[in-house]
Amino acid sequence: MSQIPSYLEDAKDLLTKDGFAISTVWYHGTSSALVNSIKSNGLKCSGDTAMKQAAKSTMATIGNNYTESTEPVFLTQSKELAYYWAKQTVRERSVRFDGEESAVVLAIKLPEVLNAKVSPDVGAASLLMIKEGELYMAYVAQIYQQCNAGVLDIDLMKASRLEYLTKLGMAYIKQDIDPALVSVVSG
Repeated sequence: MSQIPSYLEDAKDLLTKDGFAISTVWYHGTSSALVNSIKSNGLKCSGDTAMKQAAKSTMATIGNNYTESTEPVFLTQSKELAYYWAKQTVRERSVRFDGEESAVVLAIKLPEVLNAKVSPDVGAASLLMIKEGELYMAYVAQIYQQCNAGVLDIDLMKASRLEYLTKLGMAYIKQDIDPALVSVVSG
């Protein structure tokens, strides 16, 4: 598990044997290369347009059509979990783009009406069946151990919707988030 910056270590305050606590503050992990755009335009569904364009270009080069999907804005209730996804974003972008990028965690303070629209990310079950998902499960399990919250116990095929949120910290919202609701978490 990569070293989590101390200012992002919040699991000890959020995690019990029942999972991660939920509030109106959510977190999103991203790359430093995207922060200025997010500050100007907010968090957008299907977010990283440069990555989408690179995938489209690659598919065109090899003669395949590329159908762009609309993805929601992915959220989690823990800065530590958002940091994991930020590191993944940086890793994925480094394959396609030159330059130094770093992991950034964003805080999203949602008003009650938007907070009610956040949903557990049950679709993440498919992600969790691939190597990246296995790594995430190991990351979360280690956080449980470090916080003395017991063993991460979830059957991904039988879990309730709420368990994806409480036990794994996986959520989304199907709408763009205004930049006024987003801030960079810093030490």
